[in-house]
Amino acid sequence: MNLLKKGLIVTLILSFVLITGCGTNGSGSSTGGQAGAAVNGAKDSGAKEPVTIEFWYGLGGKLGEQMKALIDEFNASQQEVIVKGIVQADYSETEKKLQAAIASGDVPAAVLAANVDWARKGYFAELDEMIAQSPDFNKEDFVQTFLSQGQVDGKQYFLPMYGTTQVMYYRKDKFAQAGIQAEDIKTWEDLAAAAAAMTEREGGKTKVYGWEPMWGSENMIDAVLSKGGRILSEDGKTVMIDSPEWVETWSLFRKWIHEDGIMRIHYGGQGWEYWYKTIDDVMKGQAAGYTGSSGDQGDLDFTQLGAMEQPGWAGVGEGKPVASAILAGIPAKASPEQQQAAFKWFSFFNNSKNTAAWSMNTGYIAVRQSALDDPDFVAYSEQNPQSKIPLMQAAHASAPFQDPTGGRINDALKIAADKVQIENIPAEEALKEAKAVAQKALDSMK
Repeated sequence: MNLLKKGLIVTLILSFVLITGCGTNGSGSSTGGQAGAAVNGAKDSGAKEPVTIEFWYGLGGKLGEQMKALIDEFNASQQEVIVKGIVQADYSETEKKLQAAIASGDVPAAVLAANVDWARKGYFAELDEMIAQSPDFNKEDFVQTFLSQGQVDGKQYFLPMYGTTQVMYYRKDKFAQAGIQAEDIKTWEDLAAAAAAMTEREGGKTKVYGWEPMWGSENMIDAVLSKGGRILSEDGKTVMIDSPEWVETWSLFRKWIHEDGIMRIHYGGQGWEYWYKTIDDVMKGQAAGYTGSSGDQGDLDFTQLGAMEQPGWAGVGEGKPVASAILAGIPAKASPEQQQAAFKWFSFFNNSKNTAAWSMNTGYIAVRQSALDDPDFVAYSEQNPQSKIPLMQAAHASAPFQDPTGGRINDALKIAADKVQIENIPAEEALKEAKAVAQKALDSMK
């Protein structure tokens, strides 16, 4: 996604982007550095069999297909490591199953998952030594904000696999029919007006929704951050999720969904079912657009769709949605040989060529700055302008919230979001209850 005409701006954009992912039982360099030497040394000393590791990941659809293709390519590229991909329903299921695996002691070597609290408890292996022993790893080439998201208390526990941010996808025909130009939608107020104009009703039932936010707290948190809201006070001691910025923003989402009927969400189901139902609505013309991941681009038809950045708020400024890194880690209970093998696999996945290819094929953001120089990457972004949107948005994005309570604040926000989005409970009530739970969790950490 070498989308910017000026390399300086592209670098700035990448520096703000973030990703999440997970790791496993192994190590190695993408270009055959010293991390791989440990595996090669074992082979030379008579270990004829390659080290076989499991890599757990919760990706479906074309993302899952792309991951399988890369695993197959890695396995065919060398003889020291065999990666067996184990598909989970989603990121959450990956973490739940990993928790059980850690308890039993029978862990995968690599997981597309990261958990700061578990790293502090010693459940994940530190990667700094493996990185130091692999000169070809080229730590400085990583987008540093991505790499820093994998650090816990100054140590590298996770590696960024790709970056993501949630952008807006819209049907070109619906916009044209309503006389709406995507570039004119600068604020959430603009989007609500456009959604109202594009909503179609027939016989008292809504036939076409003007917009479909994605289920969960994330979209609404993005909108709050764009309005200047915070999750915690600057000193980190007070939960701020019942402030006017939060109540006003979440109240509008509740109104748009339940009172105005110009927006709706799909929720529940297995794994990513709700996500794909949302995309289907747009592709079938039952919604004019939706808010989704930059990684959705591999599943979308851009002859019909366009992409735009998340808006800001009138009188406040441009949007500041979260951009994050998807991280991978290596469970500490994996054997040393498996850890080296897993590192080798991770290094292959995020070398310049492969991170560029992943970005082109999925819409996620590359994790190495050198990906911008990949000839295929350069040509692709020129032919596919929608690929520029995530990087452009990342230039003014917010960093992901690092929950100091091990997830309890985030959980309170998820419950509050369900109350607003699904149960039509007033935002002020839902957020006040969430604040009480979150503040108690935060106070318990003192």
